[in-house]
Amino acid sequence: MKSFFEGIASLFVDFLFVPMDMFRELELTNWWTANVINWLFIIICCVAMTHWIKQLNIFKANNEDEQDTTAHSFLK
Repeated sequence: MKSFFEGIASLFVDFLFVPMDMFRELELTNWWTANVINWLFIIICCVAMTHWIKQLNIFKANNEDEQDTTAHSFLK
């Protein structure tokens, strides 16, 4: 059983976390480049939030949104 968990640890440390080690070493020279993954996630979240807000405004303009707080039985 011990070798099973050591195998999982080896998989993550020796293979799956290698890109993170590269980013850790890169951070010493250029912080902005090392955080490129974080910037991508921030951009994706901003685009998704903008799209969601636009869709909410479309439904609100068409009076298709349900604003009733008793829409669910557990809120009564």
